[in-house]
This record gives sequence, C-alpha cells and structure tokens, in this order.
Amino acid sequence: MQLRYAFRLYPDAAQRAALARAFGCARVVFNDAVRAREDARRAELPFPTAGQLSTRLITQAKRTAERSWLGEVSAVVLQQSLRDAEAAYKNFFASFKGTRKGPKLGAPRLKSRKDARQSIRFTANARWHLTGSGRLSLPKIGAVKVKWSRTLPATPSSVTVIKDAAGRYFASFVIDTDPAADAARMPDTDQSIGIDLGLSHFAVLSTGEKIDSPRFLRRAEKKLKKAQRELSRKQKGSKNRDKARRKVARAHAQVADARREFHHQLSTRLISENQGIAVEDLSVKALARTRLAKSVHDAGWAQFINMLQYKAQRYGRTLVKIGRFEPTSQTCSTCGAVDGPKPLSVREWTCTACGTVHDRDHNAALNVKTAAGLAVSACGAPVRPGVIPAQREETGSQGLPTGNRAA
Repeated sequence: MQLRYAFRLYPDAAQRAALARAFGCARVVFNDAVRAREDARRAELPFPTAGQLSTRLITQAKRTAERSWLGEVSAVVLQQSLRDAEAAYKNFFASFKGTRKGPKLGAPRLKSRKDARQSIRFTANARWHLTGSGRLSLPKIGAVKVKWSRTLPATPSSVTVIKDAAGRYFASFVIDTDPAADAARMPDTDQSIGIDLGLSHFAVLSTGEKIDSPRFLRRAEKKLKKAQRELSRKQKGSKNRDKARRKVARAHAQVADARREFHHQLSTRLISENQGIAVEDLSVKALARTRLAKSVHDAGWAQFINMLQYKAQRYGRTLVKIGRFEPTSQTCSTCGAVDGPKPLSVREWTCTACGTVHDRDHNAALNVKTAAGLAVSACGAPVRPGVIPAQREETGSQGLPTGNRAA
C-alpha cells in the first residue's frame, strides 16, 4: 500500500528563487504539451506520443533562445510534468468513455502562475537524498530545511515539493508500507461500532458516546470576514493586495489544518479500538445544496470517511458502508419497528410498538451497526435486518438521503 507523508519545508531566499524557477519551468512544459495536443486535434492529426513531446518540448527546446532557461532546472522535473499531462489526458478520455469511476472530468487546462497550488516531483533517478543533518537535498535547489514531525517508516520512492496558497512549502514523500507490519502495530480487538454522523454532534457512536462538532469554520468566521474585507479594499495588482490575499489564505489554511488534525485523531482512535466499523454512505454533494451547506462543509464528513477507509485497509480492519436510504432514524433499534419520518427538531422519540424511549442519534448509530451486520445476537450470530420498504413521504426528496442526515 502506498501512502504519502508530508512535512513542512523552510527554504531560504536562494532556494525559494530556485523553487520558483522549477515551478515555472514545469508549468511551461505542461502548457506546451497541452497546446501541442490541442493543435494536433484541431488539425485532425494523431496525438504526438510522450517520446515525441519529450524530444520536442525539452531536448530541442533547451537549444533554442526562447526556452534555453529550461536547462536551469532538473530534467526529471520537466519529464514528470510531461507525465502529468499524459495522465491528465488518459483520465479525461477514460472519463469521457465511461470507463473511469467518479465524476466526469474535463479536458486538461493550461496552468497559470497565479494558481493556488504549485508543485514539482522528483523521482529516484533525480538523485535527491536526505542529508545526515536531516535536510532534503534537491538537484539544482540545494539542501532544504525540513521540520520532521515523525520518522519515515521506509525509504521513499519519490518526493513532491508543494507550495500552497498561503506561501507554505511542503515535501510529500511516497512510501510503500508493509501490510503485515502495519497490522501487527494495531492491538487485537473484537469490538465493533456503528457511527452516526451529524451536525449537532460530529459523531454519535453505538456505544452511546457523543463527539462534539468542533465547528472550526464557524469559530473562525469573524477573523475570516475581517481579512476578506481588508482584501476587497486593496487595489488590484498592488503588493498590499497580495499581502492581504496571503493573509486570507493563511486563515483558511489554519481552519483546514485544524479540521484535518481532528479527523486524523478521531479516525485513528476508532480504528485502533474496533475491528469492525460501520458508517452511512452519505451524499455530501446533495446535502451541500441545502440551507445547511456551510455546516456540512465545515464538518468534513467525506474527508473523515476517506481516512477511515484507508486506515482500515492499512491496519486490517473492516469498514462497512450502508446505503444512504436506510431508515436509521425511523427504525426502533430494540424491536425493529419503523415509526415513520421525523423532523430534525425531534431529538427523542418513543417507539409505538414496544414503548422504548430512544435518543435519535444513538438509535441511528445502533441501526447503522445492525444494518452493516456487525451487531451480534445473544446466541452469538450476526444480526442483519431484512429489507425495509421506504415510506411514501420519503421518496422524491431531490436525491437527499433519508434518516438523520443533518442531526
């Protein structure tokens, strides 16, 4: 299994200038490749191959006066930029033919020097290495200071240097992990759990534990609004406007980093404590079109579920996603009776069949666990309910999932 380990970089002034040249050269080669493909399409000619593009756009271009500065950066950076363009076209054609899963992808676009994210990649043949003092030595850039927050579990196969919108630099290493060693690191457990994700609480577990939603974006709104107002007052194209833009970007980066750290800590704890985890397959895109859009994006459910998924695969755990139309908030977890849809204002309800008083979120978490086949009966056999038809008033809800989606 391949994973990425990212670390903060602190290049000096000369190294920042060298990185800027590398970013620019990689961008120019990528754009030249896109233009060459588009020119061939308009002329109804076959697309040039990767080898032809490499010869024309790198080897021969370095000998011309217009592109002689391409020789100032590592050739590996330029070759990897061509590979990125090739991969972008392959993904586009696969998406156009329907052989690629996920949302439809458009044709590759030209990159801009004003893009929020700039990156270059060095593979093993670029001869980059880690120095004895813990610095990252990159060809034609130098030994860059790295802030090591943890140790690398194995020798990296490549490194990508990234500059984000806030002006921060990162080194992202690709590591091949050992599944057996990873599984041995996790303690043995036979526990399983169901998770009901919501907005009033970020998650409610089938054990009854309720995890509060940090609401990172809501807490930072006042600071973000002030920074955005200052940006809007600056003259376009001025240095002060660029400073204000970086201030806004840093404020947003702080929110995203805090949310990501919260998701990492919670997902790691749940994976280490449980062998089986059940969650709902949420339609975040549909929920983001409702009046709860800001709160849905602030919660970051999709990122959290993705973390659970890859960590479960890495450490030999089981993650089960149940259907988004499962009536988890309408079904009694005690007797299995379906009591009909309920407005979000109803946080507790009493089952009309057995008289059990349910907490809405805890009951939903128990039903998530049961629907995934992780619940166990008194005789030790797994409990999984039969198919329950949806209520008539649940249908035609503009693609929104039923149950306590915004609880």
